Amino acid sequence: MKIIYLHQYFKTPEEGGPIRSYYLAKGLVDYGIEVEMITAHNKPSKVIKEVDGICVHYLPVHYDNSFSFQQRVISFLKFMYMAIDEAAAIIGADLCFATSTPLTIGLAAIKIKEKFSIPYHFEVRDLWPEAPIQMGAISNPWLLRYTRDMEQRIYDQAEKIIALSPGIHDNIVKKVSNKKVALIPNMSDVNFFEPQKKNPYLEDVFRTNNKFVVSYFGAIGKANHLEYLLEAARVSLDRQLPVKFLVVGDGAEKNRLEKLGHHRKLVNVEFLPFMNKKELRELLNVTDAAYISFANKPILETNSPNKFFDALASGKLVVTNTKGWIRELAEVNQCGFYTDPEKPPDFVEKISPFIKDKTRLNRFQQNARKLGEEQFSRQQQVSELINVLTEIPNI
Repeated sequence: MKIIYLHQYFKTPEEGGPIRSYYLAKGLVDYGIEVEMITAHNKPSKVIKEVDGICVHYLPVHYDNSFSFQQRVISFLKFMYMAIDEAAAIIGADLCFATSTPLTIGLAAIKIKEKFSIPYHFEVRDLWPEAPIQMGAISNPWLLRYTRDMEQRIYDQAEKIIALSPGIHDNIVKKVSNKKVALIPNMSDVNFFEPQKKNPYLEDVFRTNNKFVVSYFGAIGKANHLEYLLEAARVSLDRQLPVKFLVVGDGAEKNRLEKLGHHRKLVNVEFLPFMNKKELRELLNVTDAAYISFANKPILETNSPNKFFDALASGKLVVTNTKGWIRELAEVNQCGFYTDPEKPPDFVEKISPFIKDKTRLNRFQQNARKLGEEQFSRQQQVSELINVLTEIPNI
């Protein structure tokens, strides 16, 4: 069996960032399935190379987290057309597996299906276009109608759909009740991350000695609304809590937020550069709690954030300022808590017991690791995907 795997933002562990597609593709290869990954890079020409058994086609489509909405759309469309052309050169493919975002990746899958008679599965990482609509990025009535029609068309023509969260799953089922929609959340890499005693050397490196460390790692964009974290830091500073906030990543909002933190004299907040997976493991060594942040929009409650699953794998207390299934998982499994983003003192009230009582902190951290191992391990998610992909008739 040979699969064309479409993912514009494919990353390896060495590169860092969301690496779900790397692990899924590697799992498929290990199972005996050929994988032709079509992705993009910020280099001037196309490169094809093998990455751990995955044949990766890197197309020259520039993209950066600091891009405006218009720049992003141009990048999405360019990749879509180039991916269709690249698929034409791949001989003997049985199936196309397309993962969003962007939603335009689904249009590429449709064209590949129409031109080369290759059916496709569609993986939905977040509910696009509803997310940018609620964030105000799409407001033109014609564009609203067009993107929603496009979403429906992509769902209708897919053989199967894979959702990354219960909220995404339920939303799609309402639109395509006659189609199989599988739920395969993000994964906790319990083989790579593990609970560790704090390393004094790393505490010196990150300047976190004698501090309760709350880390945010991931994209720093409007959807993440890290103003909430800065407000939590402000109240923590006012209450003289020994908390240090580490913010790691890149995005369009990073420079502005860093300046805002400096202007407010938040000496308990430090912004750090983007980290690959090995560097992130060092950060998590000195971390007590992982902060999961999103803007207060209902659609963002359906997200399946990588940072949450990495926090579980490394055995960290989870602090989430968004409702939905992440809050429910944290509370039901006693591995974290929800803090009201509109009421910054709520963070101080809820984090304080964990600062004072190390036994309580350790118990919640152990529960986090247990949840990652039992429900979201990499092996489980790869196995689920293989089951979905190999159920296709006549392959």
